[in-house]
Amino acid sequence: MYITDDDNPRLPFLRDKTSKLTTSPGVYIMKDKSGKIIYIGKAKNLHNRVTSYFRRGQDHLPKVWKMVSNVNDYEFIVTDSEFEALVLECSLIKLHTPKYNILLKDDKGYSYIQVTDEPYPRIQAVLQKSDDSAEYIGPYTSSFAVKQAVEEANKVFRLPTCTRVFPRDIKKQRPCLNFHIKRCMGVCTGNFSEEEYRAAVKQAIEYIKNGSEMSVEKLTAEMERAAEDLEFELAARLRDRIAAIQKAAESQKIIDRTIPDCDIIAISQNVDIACASVIMYRGGRLTDKADYFLGDRAEPAQMMEEFVLSYYAMKDDAPKTILLEEEPSDIEMLQQYLREKYDHAVYVNVPKKGHLVQLTTLAKNNANEFISVRVGRTRREVAGLEELARALGMEKPPRFIECYDISNLASTNMVAGMVVFENGRPCKKRYKKFSIKTVLEQNDYACMTEVIERRFGEYFKGEDEGFAQLPDLILLDGGNGHVNTIKPVLERLKVSVPLYGLVKDDHHRTRAIATGDGEISLLKSRAAFNLVTQIQDEVHRVAITYQKAKRKRSTFSLELTKVRGVGEKKAQKLITAFKTKEALKKASVEELRAVAGISEDTAKELKNIIDEMS
Repeated sequence: MYITDDDNPRLPFLRDKTSKLTTSPGVYIMKDKSGKIIYIGKAKNLHNRVTSYFRRGQDHLPKVWKMVSNVNDYEFIVTDSEFEALVLECSLIKLHTPKYNILLKDDKGYSYIQVTDEPYPRIQAVLQKSDDSAEYIGPYTSSFAVKQAVEEANKVFRLPTCTRVFPRDIKKQRPCLNFHIKRCMGVCTGNFSEEEYRAAVKQAIEYIKNGSEMSVEKLTAEMERAAEDLEFELAARLRDRIAAIQKAAESQKIIDRTIPDCDIIAISQNVDIACASVIMYRGGRLTDKADYFLGDRAEPAQMMEEFVLSYYAMKDDAPKTILLEEEPSDIEMLQQYLREKYDHAVYVNVPKKGHLVQLTTLAKNNANEFISVRVGRTRREVAGLEELARALGMEKPPRFIECYDISNLASTNMVAGMVVFENGRPCKKRYKKFSIKTVLEQNDYACMTEVIERRFGEYFKGEDEGFAQLPDLILLDGGNGHVNTIKPVLERLKVSVPLYGLVKDDHHRTRAIATGDGEISLLKSRAAFNLVTQIQDEVHRVAITYQKAKRKRSTFSLELTKVRGVGEKKAQKLITAFKTKEALKKASVEELRAVAGISEDTAKELKNIIDEMS
């Protein structure tokens, strides 16, 4: 967004003041007209950094644009180094809590693990104790960790999570899907006694409290004892339970003694907003998680640095290891600041491979989930847009994506479809269909050129609301040839929108994104790959459906023109008025005569032709 003097009449004064600003490192303090501090920042070069806010024609992110629009004046403090500026910035932000800096509130409550008091107890996560006879384990500061632990225990020990009441509902109904996919032991089948079930619940609680290693040791001893007592069926069940625990331990991220005490931080952005998730491991287990809404999005590296500084400003201590999903602006300086603040070694890393990447992925998924609730989108949709933007080098995820496809049968009935995806979902009210008018022979490049010219011609006319929204990204169903054909068209029309092609493999499946001089693979970006595949399948469906409908109407029209006195235009009038063959067959002679503007005798002959149509 571009800042102008109309947005802030104080800009000429601010530019003049900044022209005399020192090039030394330091901190700048932005104030509004009431003198209230609204933003505090640091700079390696004060002159260059502050100038970037007030420069004419400067394109700002929405959050920065809002801040600059409200700046009435600013102060600055010169420091001896950029690191000193960082320390001062953190101190001043904590003191003044400016509106446009990232400010975090920690308002966490408590959660408990509840073991219900009934013949067949259930293990579940609850937010507070009830005045009942159930057993409660806790409190825990993280509802996320409690839910994850309970889900893991119920899954490993195959405890029922359905709404059936036992023993009342034993053998009353068929086992549910969870039993058939081995997610439930099947208490409802009557094959488990109350004592054996309670033993499994007790083992699950020990698993939650002590982790997999101790659970395996105890269960192994029980299995061996059962085998010695010739209780082979019980021994087999314990053996399967041990195998389930060991398998879960390989993939689960809740309890892992190999993970050092650490915080894992990831930030998710969707169009114009952002949020962060922090996952905390202590003593080899996930102990807590916190989510923070960050408001307007910003440049990823800067946002990560600002969040880390804000987050640890309110913490009395930090673990030795901090894992980040995104590289901050200056990781070395950030690390130095944390070491001096806490007076012990702190290592800030951005994992690129290995099992630690799974932890940053977990944090990222949680950030995506948190923001998806905020914007009313699923986590996959949020992740798909973010991954796509990253793959294409876009500053932010595209809100509106337009995709085009050409469909024809040789050189007849040539058409095009345009689909629009808004925030990762089809926006069908903005779909458009085009009949090719200027291209007489099959030529997909020429057809695509006509469609793009007509689409943006309507945009500049401003008469059709359906064409009024300029997309953030244009995709063409085609390879580098299509991209290289349409790029000059957009340049000539002065439309500045990122343009890419969608490449299919020999089986007509999405394979890659064409850039014009190469391809971008999405095989490692699963969410983006799924989104692009959905878009490509949808635009193909729209184009081919329209092409078939037009071909059918063309054949229908040809039948009508067999009647003397009914030409192509009159046939089209009839098809447009009645829309379907069934409706046309129900039309009376008088209705046909009125719509087509023909004589009664011609209308009667036309009626006979229509009635004979299959």
